[in-house]
Amino acid sequence: MTAKNTGRQMVAFQGERGAFSEEAARKLLGRRIRVLPCTRFEDVFRSLAEGEVQAAVVPIENTLHGSVHENYDHLLHFELPIVGETSVRIVHNLIAPPNVSFAKVRRVYSHPVALNQCLRFFATNPRIEKVPFYDTAGSVKMIMDEKLTDAAAIASSVAAEIYGARILKRSIEDDSQNFTRFFALRTPAMARRFRVRAAAGAVWKTSLVFNTRNVPGALFRSLSAFSLRDLNLTKIESRPLRGKPYEYLFYLDFIGRADSPVAKNALGHLGELANFLRVLGCYPRGF
Repeated sequence: MTAKNTGRQMVAFQGERGAFSEEAARKLLGRRIRVLPCTRFEDVFRSLAEGEVQAAVVPIENTLHGSVHENYDHLLHFELPIVGETSVRIVHNLIAPPNVSFAKVRRVYSHPVALNQCLRFFATNPRIEKVPFYDTAGSVKMIMDEKLTDAAAIASSVAAEIYGARILKRSIEDDSQNFTRFFALRTPAMARRFRVRAAAGAVWKTSLVFNTRNVPGALFRSLSAFSLRDLNLTKIESRPLRGKPYEYLFYLDFIGRADSPVAKNALGHLGELANFLRVLGCYPRGF
């Protein structure tokens, strides 16, 4: 998705300034955006639904830890269309106040997921205690605000730059193949105003959610709507259907535009089989 026509729009994301979500927001919507950091994912969705911002960016899955299930639930509840996606390489850096050397570090703060993605670093440095914190970038902000003299944080290089901290060690994560996929969201009205412009030859994806009848073979027949038309499924995720124990919603991504003839036929076929079907968005595939 290009950044044309974005101007100085406001974009919401979860976390403090310097979070990986902010990096994703700038990749998706341009460097000139203004940002609204939010404490909770629900706050991100609500700020967009209530018109406080013009767009929102949320993580949807990580290559090591899987899907962000809460955000799948919010996609269903808030009905905010997906208009773009990107992937961000997660690079964890050890960050400290400018006057704190590595030898002085006894505690390291970060989000629990980030701490657990740097276990080799902690095994090599057993004197250092892992301290869970609510946000990666927020941990950098905290150690700077508190002027801690024996502590560091694990976060992005952007967080170090924003809060005036110093990177002691770069790329301390265990696995270099650590990527998080993010969605850009808008309201339906804003999606019409800021139409997605993809590069020539771009590959498009469509995301949807559906529920099948609880009978033998129902999911198999539902998925056949795509296989019979050679539509490539790139992801399928099940989530509990609230109010109906042991029944499920299925979130699905496929390669193709929702408005193409073959996709329309597949969606029509699926609609005949499903109890519920909603297209969540159609957007250029991100990298």
